Order: sequence, then C-alpha cells, then structure tokens
Amino acid sequence: MIDKRPDREDSPEQLLELAVDTARQAGELLRQGFGTAFHVANKEGEGRHNLVTEFDNAAEELILGRIRERYPDHSFLAEESGAAGTASTGTIRWIVDPLDGTVNFAHGLPIFSVSIAAELNGELLCGAVYQPMLDEMFSACKHKGARLNGKGISVSGTARLNEAILVTGFPYNVNENPGQCIDHFARMLQQGIPVRRLGSAALDLAYVAAGRFDAFWEVFLHPWDFAAGRIIVEEAGGCVTRYDKSAQTLAGGNILATNGLLHDDLAAHLH
Repeated sequence: MIDKRPDREDSPEQLLELAVDTARQAGELLRQGFGTAFHVANKEGEGRHNLVTEFDNAAEELILGRIRERYPDHSFLAEESGAAGTASTGTIRWIVDPLDGTVNFAHGLPIFSVSIAAELNGELLCGAVYQPMLDEMFSACKHKGARLNGKGISVSGTARLNEAILVTGFPYNVNENPGQCIDHFARMLQQGIPVRRLGSAALDLAYVAAGRFDAFWEVFLHPWDFAAGRIIVEEAGGCVTRYDKSAQTLAGGNILATNGLLHDDLAAHLH
C-alpha cells in the first residue's frame, strides 16, 4: 500500500517548528536593532505613516532565507518583497510580516512583532507571532490548539459587550474614514467600552487568542497582517470573519476576530 501522506517535513507540526525558530531569530535581530540609529523611509504612495526601515528588510531576508534553505520549492507572500516563487495548487506558501508595528519600532515604542504563517490551497496550516521585547511566542498548528511560550491558551469567556475590552487599528488613510472606521470607533467609545490601539494587528490577534482582549476589528488588512494571528485565534477557540460574518479569506479586507461569544453583537455594530 502506497503512503500518500505528505512528507513528514511538510507536516503542519514541522512547518510550525520552523516558523517558531525563524520568528525567534528575526525577533532577536529586531530586538538588537531597537533603539539604535537607523534610516526610516515612507513607502511611496502608501500613506504618510506607512514606514519602512532597514530592519524590516533585514528581518524579511533572514526569514525567507532560512525557509528557502529547508524548502526551496515553497512560495512566499511577504510585506516588503511581495510574492515570490510559484504559488500553485499543492504548493505551500509562507505569509510573512517581518516587522508588524514598524511605526512603533521607528519611534522607540516596544510594541511590535514578527508574523509567519504557512498555508496550502488557501487553508492555514500553522502560524507564529513573536513579540521579541517580551520574549512571547504565540503559536498554533491546525487542529492542535494555540500556545504562548509552549503553554495552551484560549480566548476569554466574556459574553457581554459592555463588559469587554476591545482592540482595533486604523488604515494609513484614516483621515478619509474608509469603511466608516472612525464612526465605528466612536460608536464603541460612546457606549463606554474600553478600546485599545496597539499598532500591530498580529499582536492584537494574538492577544485575543490569549484572552487579553475580547475582540479585535479593523477595516482593512493585508494577508501578512493577519494570517498567523488568524489561525492562533481560531485554534484558541475564537472566531474570525469579515464584518458581515462571511469567511475571512487570505485575500485580505476587513476583519473581525472575537472570543465567539461577542461575535454577533460586534458584527451588528460594524455591518
């Protein structure tokens, strides 16, 4: 009988092991660079505060280089370099944000992360989000649950919106109020609901998974912003969709991530 299972090194567990190890290495590079002198540039045509530093590029080169050493045939979707490799059916694709929270990093705020996920045919297999300044590694593997530094985590049990603590983010063109993002934010505040704004969507999602926040929403994210965080939330027992509760695909767009208990209430506020 022919064993048709994928090679052991292509298993979600093996992919996650590589993602975690690589995220730690990239995070150490960022930690060493944090607070040093470096060049900061604005990405052309992408908003006044969409910044990039040499550490974004160096961390991405490190991540892609390490993964290519192990899996030269895999493809990539990364924030700084875009798509690379042949993204075809049956090919594992790595979705990478080497420094999520560049604005914070550039201004000396120690709130940023490395985000690495692997997917196959549109289905997330694993994800890792690493906060190097706190040495916190959030990770998840398909059907294996979510973890923080190796210990299992789960979403909160908050069932009432007026008892929740929420987190959100804004696009770089927030002044144009796309998708009524300012109105949604104001509506939450007018109800007396505490809302935080950390500046790293990957961390926002990881913190929902760990029960630190009860829910997160944002009007637009790229796949590299949320891919790893999404599987971590889902494996921690949470729910991730678009605002209208349709499936959140890896094409990007708006996103709503909750502990599940608050999902309908928040979707009604955002729809």
